[in-house]
Amino acid sequence: MFSLGAVAQRPHDGPPPAKPAADAGKPEEKPADVKALELPADKSVEQTITVHGKTLHYTATVGTIRLVDEKGKPTGDVMYTAYTLDHEKGSPDRPVLFAVNGGPGASSVYLNLGAIGPKHISFANVGDSASNPATLTDNPGTWLDFTDEVFIDPIGTGFSKSLVDEATSKKLFYSPTPDVQYLSLVIYKWLVKNDRLLDKKYLIGESYGGYRGPRMTHYMQSQLGVAMNGVVLVSPYLNPQFGDGNLSPIPWMITLPSITAAHLESEHKLSDAAMQDVIAYTEGEYATTLIKGPRDKAATDAMVAKVTEMTGLDPQFVKYSGGRLETGAFLREVHREKGEIGSVYDSNVTLPDPFPYSPDQESNDPILESIIAPTTTAMVDFITRTVGWKTDAQYYALSYEVGRLWDRSGPALRDGAVEDLRESVAADPKLNVLIVHGWNDLSCPFMGSQLTQNELPSKLAGQVQVHEFPGGHMFYTRPENGAGLHEFAEKMVETH
Repeated sequence: MFSLGAVAQRPHDGPPPAKPAADAGKPEEKPADVKALELPADKSVEQTITVHGKTLHYTATVGTIRLVDEKGKPTGDVMYTAYTLDHEKGSPDRPVLFAVNGGPGASSVYLNLGAIGPKHISFANVGDSASNPATLTDNPGTWLDFTDEVFIDPIGTGFSKSLVDEATSKKLFYSPTPDVQYLSLVIYKWLVKNDRLLDKKYLIGESYGGYRGPRMTHYMQSQLGVAMNGVVLVSPYLNPQFGDGNLSPIPWMITLPSITAAHLESEHKLSDAAMQDVIAYTEGEYATTLIKGPRDKAATDAMVAKVTEMTGLDPQFVKYSGGRLETGAFLREVHREKGEIGSVYDSNVTLPDPFPYSPDQESNDPILESIIAPTTTAMVDFITRTVGWKTDAQYYALSYEVGRLWDRSGPALRDGAVEDLRESVAADPKLNVLIVHGWNDLSCPFMGSQLTQNELPSKLAGQVQVHEFPGGHMFYTRPENGAGLHEFAEKMVETH
């Protein structure tokens, strides 16, 4: 299924299909009544936050960007939530950061309230509940102290909406390349609307937003004439093609380190040093043993024993898997004795498996099950009550309808975004890219980005950094990771 921050990667067949919508067979919609669908006018409210003893006075704005076709006919309204420091607004020294999440079908609420916005709530961690109070508190890890922030909700997510029929919506909004183009145009329009074209500009994208990030950067740089100063990719969906798992070691090299990290964390042994040993084994002896194949029985037996030791899995399970650990099979196996199912975003976050005897996982992902309610409640309350941007429309923190409509037939999604990443940094020697992952993430494993960095031409390697944190796909929801993520991003802004 499509997920909140990413297309959940699997080593063989790429993105899994979207969850079918109940009305998948409905007749095509008639053209929308644009006037009836119009969103409220932009609304702002003054806010204050205290971070590390420093008080920041800022303006929170909920607004929209109107999209039109070549004839000037409205096609969509994109909602954004912006936070701008009052006393520095309009200053040429004040940077602005644009944020998009993934899915496709996810709003920007996760980066906003979970990672870098001025307010946050707890979600996606062990013990978090869907019915926990959705009360916003000051976020000590916010990036507002060094950059203004604009969180963009793509069409079909949040309150953003298409103003055209379904067939036209699919053509304009629900395909990888048009998606990149219109979201880039939204950034351009926001900069013009707010007189910020001359300011330093940054982009952050999570997961499928990490696929959008390099492509948007390259498109804006080469087509719209707007250059980013830096890009942050959080748990990015960069390189979906891992090759044939019957021939290539790459699919299994991608999954093994994150599975090992999850085990090390459960044993309270996870550290950067321990993971460097894991990466070295994966890139060395593990890869060469897989390439040799089972005809080298001694090497294969040693590899199976080593993988068993690294992951803590049942020896028979590892033996019958040939040391090749497929994500879905691992998640069914790792907590089976406890009657629980692990999350693809962090396998140490579990829920009771409601269908423990099924050969396949029938329930939704444990993290997805618990985060939609608190994030939706908190965001809608902030928008409608705190800011006063009144609407009774449904807010989509995660839209399965967008997943249903998304066009995955072309090569763009399969090819990934590494080509655009290379071209954008090659075209601008000052452009820096920061890639950050959680060690435990199996939806977009860190090893994919590690291998991508390994293969960069030497003249580009210094512009791309990869760093990992304890945790999973949304490692940023762990309070202890906020300071480190803040430090990396602030250094990027200070550099360029």
